[in-house]
Amino acid sequence: MMSTRWKIAVGSVFSVTALLVSFGFGYMTAVLSPGGSDSLKRVIEAWETVTGRYVEPDKIDQDALAEAAIRGMMDYLGDPYSAYLDTAGYAAMLDDFDGTYSGIGAEMTVRDNALIIIAVFPDSPAAQAGLAAGDHITAVDGVSTDGLTMAELGPLVRGEAGTSVVIAIERDGSPLSFTITRARITQPSVDLEMLGSIAHITIFSFNQNTDEELLPVIEEINGNGAVSIILDLRGNPGGLVSTVINTASYFITDGVVLTIKDREGGVTTHDVIKQSATTALPMVVLVDGFSASGSEVLAGALQDYDRAAVCGAQTFGKGSVNQLYELPGGTGIYLTIARWYTPDGHLIEGLGITPDFALDLTGDDLLAWAIDYLS
Repeated sequence: MMSTRWKIAVGSVFSVTALLVSFGFGYMTAVLSPGGSDSLKRVIEAWETVTGRYVEPDKIDQDALAEAAIRGMMDYLGDPYSAYLDTAGYAAMLDDFDGTYSGIGAEMTVRDNALIIIAVFPDSPAAQAGLAAGDHITAVDGVSTDGLTMAELGPLVRGEAGTSVVIAIERDGSPLSFTITRARITQPSVDLEMLGSIAHITIFSFNQNTDEELLPVIEEINGNGAVSIILDLRGNPGGLVSTVINTASYFITDGVVLTIKDREGGVTTHDVIKQSATTALPMVVLVDGFSASGSEVLAGALQDYDRAAVCGAQTFGKGSVNQLYELPGGTGIYLTIARWYTPDGHLIEGLGITPDFALDLTGDDLLAWAIDYLS
């Protein structure tokens, strides 16, 4: 679900790969292909004309030309969550699946055509430098972020541990600049803090480590006398669909977690799965304007089943489903392929989850409110 990002699967799809390869096979590929069309023929002919007739052939780098063509297609979509990924961007996206990478330790997304920080990991270089959720990134190492997608921003911010990057931001209308030394980042996933008899569970993201980290937390609160749960999803940008479903299944034992509708109108439902440990304790879910994608799936399911009271601010509103496709040469496409709906059929794209208790409180003030509510 990215930053914001909802990542379903990693792998190649022949139809996507074949589009790039067909440039090298010439016009007859489009003629003979069952999917050939006048539009595709026009692209092929343009390719052959440019590569075969341009006056300065030494200037033509066919890899760069193919990349420019794909970028043009992605730009045409006007979708902030769909992008072409060069080798660095594709590698960065794969790192996101693993939950470990070299960078500054901040999650970012596109909002209103601006690149915004939505979460800063505790004790990360970004946190130590003073970056905060809501900061608008305006430049990286002097390169303007205007028009950049999330996929294009990632490789600029990331780099080898020990190297420095200069992040320029705008905060409350004022420009600021931070020089940050990159480090090896392991994305935090789950944290448990007992507030008396209330279990405060924070889920930072839904990466491959979340399932492994959440199970012992559920087992612990089942045996330590906890009487209620505060599930904190503030600043959670989302993650893997399978992880979100597994997480929901610790709190909901039957029913649909989300429904996905594709471009053809086909509907796929994702039900809860059987977990070795579950909890039925009363719950409050904390959200904010940076709770996005996968965290909205979880909050929406818990709300629709009256399993928890959702409290805080309207969530981000990313109801799109994206998939990562591999292209030749270690590149890829991150593409919006569907929309998702809550169990009751609510589409939240551009809208977000409306809390049961809409509150202006932030930080520990919202946490204190939740403790009072549960008490």
